[in-house]
Amino acid sequence: MVVGEFTQETDLLVIGGGPGGYTAAFRAAQRGIKTTIVEAGDALGGVCLHRGCIPSKTLLYVAELLNIPEHARDLGVEFAKPKIHLDGVNKWKGDVIAKLSKGLGGTAKRLKVDVVRGTAKFEDARHVTLSDSDVQRIRFKRCIVAAGSRPVELRGIQIDSPRVVNSTGALKLESIPKNALVVGGGYIGLELGTVLAALGSAVTVVEMLPALLAGCDPDLARPLIKRLEKQFAEIALETRVTGMKEKKGAVEVSFEGKNIPERKSFEQVLVAVGRRPNGDQLDVAKAGIELTDRGFIKVDDQLRTTNSRVYAIGDIIGDPMLAHKAMAEGKVVADILAGDQTVFEARCIPAVVFTDPEVAWVGLTEAEAKAKGIDVVVKKMQWAASGRATAIGRTDGLTKMICAADTQRVLGVGLTGPHVGEMIAEAALAIEMGAVATDISLTVHPHPTTSELLGEVADLISLPGSAPAH
Repeated sequence: MVVGEFTQETDLLVIGGGPGGYTAAFRAAQRGIKTTIVEAGDALGGVCLHRGCIPSKTLLYVAELLNIPEHARDLGVEFAKPKIHLDGVNKWKGDVIAKLSKGLGGTAKRLKVDVVRGTAKFEDARHVTLSDSDVQRIRFKRCIVAAGSRPVELRGIQIDSPRVVNSTGALKLESIPKNALVVGGGYIGLELGTVLAALGSAVTVVEMLPALLAGCDPDLARPLIKRLEKQFAEIALETRVTGMKEKKGAVEVSFEGKNIPERKSFEQVLVAVGRRPNGDQLDVAKAGIELTDRGFIKVDDQLRTTNSRVYAIGDIIGDPMLAHKAMAEGKVVADILAGDQTVFEARCIPAVVFTDPEVAWVGLTEAEAKAKGIDVVVKKMQWAASGRATAIGRTDGLTKMICAADTQRVLGVGLTGPHVGEMIAEAALAIEMGAVATDISLTVHPHPTTSELLGEVADLISLPGSAPAH
């Protein structure tokens, strides 16, 4: 790239260097396409690497370590109370990010992917203009929009204060608040609330819906909620925040709803009520790209927008807003651009909540099956039946399988327990391959492991005489 050149040309322009963007760019380069990435941040990786997935999971592992001494006492082992050196924690988090970021930069260089720092907006159907960049304008033959999403704010309620943060601000971890309010009981709020609680904060969670983790079957969430009720100071459901004001080194918060929290003043308030797509920040209309009513970019089954030269992937095209979904979409688009006749038609996309215990599910949930009137067999097994879970003192888990009542084809799987995020891929593969319960039942699982419970639950479905359990 020539510094200061007015217009640069590229065969493929990728807007956004997050997981979807860099995956698409690297795959396209491997397929022989001259590729340029425009990234608004200082390095590749996007929100996931720098302000989301990776730093949050790094801190969640720290939280796991902090909880070990209490659990160990139940097993006859006693450790001294951990001491938290926040500078050291932040250094470790920074080192993890830097190492992974350096790896992405090295891959881009090896594949000859041109990385340009700047913020892109469409000028027309073939050009983008850049701000905060050494390059002013790029002409592209084809383009992939992978510009992601940003946190939703509480309009008219959220105040401009360093004590009121979104997920990005919470991950900076500049200090440990004595008490904190988490607004939102989804996976982001619960993960970061878990971190704060482990570090020593008294955490209050407020959720406007009747349950935490909306979209997850209640039986899967129950073991987690039971544990969080001990870790958090308060959990207030069917309650919303109506106002905030900063006063005397704290944020005073007003509420309305069925379960008003006892505490009204907090050293820190974390707003985690969802994310919104960045499609409105790219001047997409100038390129003939249409948005949905919710602000997502419209795409077809090949992820092509209403401008036939432009494709879009990741958070910016809709739910689920997950990095692995964006990465899978990026591979598909790169292959299409290289001439393959393919479409994005994943049967299932797994979801993982990285709390303790973790919650993971993939495919159809029991609630979705009921709402759609699908006749299913549902079987589940508590981890009290697991020798491995019993040996490590973690029987607070659940393995659940949902199969078609007529064919026993696997439609959905849910797992709750320590590190089940590492186990859910087996279920995703089963659903993608159209496996039936017998296929999993006949797969030899290692013993003693918590993963073998998936085979045992499959036994309950595949055995002769098994009847639907609703």
